[in-house]
Amino acid sequence: MDHFDIIDARKAPRRRRRRFDLVWNLLAIALLMMTLCVGAVVATIFMNPSSAWNPFPPPTRVPIPEWPTPTNTLKMTLEPSWTPTIGVPTQTFTPRPTNTPLVTATPFDLPPSSTPTVGATLTPGGFAFELNDGSPSWISSASFHPDLGCDWTGVAGQVLGINGEPVRSQFIHMGGSVEGQLINLLTITGSAPSYGLAGYEFTIANRLVATNDTLWIQLEDVQGLPMSDRIYFDTIADCNQNLVIIYLRQVR
Repeated sequence: MDHFDIIDARKAPRRRRRRFDLVWNLLAIALLMMTLCVGAVVATIFMNPSSAWNPFPPPTRVPIPEWPTPTNTLKMTLEPSWTPTIGVPTQTFTPRPTNTPLVTATPFDLPPSSTPTVGATLTPGGFAFELNDGSPSWISSASFHPDLGCDWTGVAGQVLGINGEPVRSQFIHMGGSVEGQLINLLTITGSAPSYGLAGYEFTIANRLVATNDTLWIQLEDVQGLPMSDRIYFDTIADCNQNLVIIYLRQVR
């Protein structure tokens, strides 16, 4: 009897140890899982500080303003091109199948110029451009404006360089008066390519009008300085001569 009591007394502590070992194992597992969870949260915050897991997210950054990229401003230059055959257009042009609108002269607010004396003549002023041989001439506008018929009067032409090349992007100024009404118009060479690569055109009236040395044109540079004398011309109230052709040519 005494022998069994001793055996039972010795086995009791072992059962208690197993219980304590299980508790410690569970606590160790829980601690390990908590450590893994904390590590995952820390890694998430490290990779994305703005994550919702971060209790102290960084402040929102103010966007840096973007300044416009500077661009180069193109300068107006004369473009070399083929050398056209110099001559005054005649009425042998083939009319176009459809009407092609041309760039018309844009009026500018220029100070009114004085009315020239009737019968004034050109006085050479030593300018680089002069009136070309054969200009002015008078032709019908039907070759360029077949749809307008006789309800139009204008002046047009082209500006050529010293070697006959077209001179584009130069200002052409028309002034004077028609039946007592002052006219101040400005356009650029090359705006009316129907007359050539350096062609220009002015609409004087949407009808036939006759004038006698009351209108003039003058070539100017981009600063408005004259590059030719004022060239006076007449208009004829005739459907076959309602377009004045004036060519300018560089001489120096």
